[in-house]
Amino acid sequence: MAKFEVFDPTIKAKEEKIVYAPRPKSLQDVRIGLVDNTKYHSDKLLIKIATLLEQEYGAQSHVIRKKQNAGVPARDEIIHEYKNNCDIVIAGIGD
Repeated sequence: MAKFEVFDPTIKAKEEKIVYAPRPKSLQDVRIGLVDNTKYHSDKLLIKIATLLEQEYGAQSHVIRKKQNAGVPARDEIIHEYKNNCDIVIAGIGD
């Protein structure tokens, strides 16, 4: 007679406290980092958002970098560049 082992696939989810980065009081002179996830038109959407934030809210400038593909995190070089040169970062999607 065959022996069967039953596994219970249910687990209790871990509770993790999420700490959000503080938001700027204003977008005046804020440097914006844009993360393009490589999906269709994500770059166009991000540029449009950055342009709006610059023209209407006084953001200073923007930097856009493209991830290798949508399914992976941004490379360490991109994160390092954003940490050194940006006040806020916007990740966008396309399709």
